[in-house]
Amino acid sequence: MRPACLAALAAAAGLAAGCGSPSPDLFEVTRKGRDANANVRLLVSDGGTVKCNDAEPVALDGPRLLTARDIAREVAVQAALAIQLEPAKDSTLRYAVKTEDGSVAFSDTSRGRPKSFDRVVAFTADVAENVCKLER
Repeated sequence: MRPACLAALAAAAGLAAGCGSPSPDLFEVTRKGRDANANVRLLVSDGGTVKCNDAEPVALDGPRLLTARDIAREVAVQAALAIQLEPAKDSTLRYAVKTEDGSVAFSDTSRGRPKSFDRVVAFTADVAENVCKLER
């Protein structure tokens, strides 16, 4: 076979290998608290779905997916630095976020929380209650 044909075949095989592959995960957030209903794990996919605890993935609407992508970008720097903020005495909820860049951990009362962490808190509550239909 001629070299040009081999190159074309290799290129086609490379393209075919990428088709149908699952979308990458944007992040996983785990929320823990004293109340059993506070405990939730969300796995957010760039393909527009979220897996709530051990349930099957459900669709995220466009605005929530865009918010998730923004959060993933915002948290990337803190995750690469592996930021772990200590909770204050009156903490009720603890959050851990894993991204491809690393992980962060904080609580609802951690001092010095960046705005991106507040967005994680709001996104988690919204998706857990309104998309996953989990009671808090």
